[in-house]
Amino acid sequence: MTETQKGFIALFIAQSSWGLAPFYYKAAAHVPAFEILAHRTLWTFLLFGGWILFQGRSGELKWLLSGRNLRQLIPTACLVSVNWGLFIYAVQSGHTLDASLGYYILPLVSTAIGIIVFRERLRLLQYVALAIATLAVAILGVGLGALPWIPLAMAMSFSIYSALKKTLDAGPVISVTAEVAVLTPIALLYLLGVEIWGWGTLEGQPGGVFGRTFLDSVLLISSGLVTGVPLIFFAAAARRLPLSIVGMGQYWNSSIQFALAVFVFVEPFTRWHAIAMPMIWLALVLYSVEVFRQDRQSRRVANSVASS
Repeated sequence: MTETQKGFIALFIAQSSWGLAPFYYKAAAHVPAFEILAHRTLWTFLLFGGWILFQGRSGELKWLLSGRNLRQLIPTACLVSVNWGLFIYAVQSGHTLDASLGYYILPLVSTAIGIIVFRERLRLLQYVALAIATLAVAILGVGLGALPWIPLAMAMSFSIYSALKKTLDAGPVISVTAEVAVLTPIALLYLLGVEIWGWGTLEGQPGGVFGRTFLDSVLLISSGLVTGVPLIFFAAAARRLPLSIVGMGQYWNSSIQFALAVFVFVEPFTRWHAIAMPMIWLALVLYSVEVFRQDRQSRRVANSVASS
């Protein structure tokens, strides 16, 4: 098996795992969302921390958690926590369709941020894609009587997170380990508050679930695996495949979530969704065509320079 084939298998496992993640959060729907988020942060840190120690990379982690790097990590840690929390809330509250929409429009929102913040220049097809996606979101907002805030907030939080991480020279596993390390003291404090003072308890959703039953405890510990295992496979794919291919892989994740929302969880799919979603898919097709075209041109230039 070639390295490229291994990369495609790793990418398929990672994106399929993320796409099927709503099953996990539906199973944990009796646990308040903030409590799940705190457990996810804690157990991801323990899992990844152990993995980093096993690899002998603790020095890299210490470097990331010091000085200027730490100042960069704090906002990215907060943003990824917001994104995780929004996803958990969306699935638990019956808005998995909104979560999938958020990941569909993510690359388009990232592109818009690139234009506004980094003064990036786009090709014609990319501008057309942005215009179609903006119109689709507007149609959905007008049709539903409110802006689709969950997908927009998810796409915005992760797009800004990705933009900030461009300045951080670290791989996905080590950087996420550092981010959850920053958040773990807060998660531990919150979980203590949940257990001792009843923080986060909602009507019909009592807090302090960990330790109540063996299955609940295993379920919450597994949140670290739900987060960590796909990311390890994603990191393996990123080392073996072009970034354009890796980026397009997220549409498989979004499509699985979309199918689960509509056909398994039977969430409302209105006529406005039926109008907006094909427009977003068309925008993504146009966007992807241009990304692949640019990638092919870049590789052609690189090969020409190398041969000369």
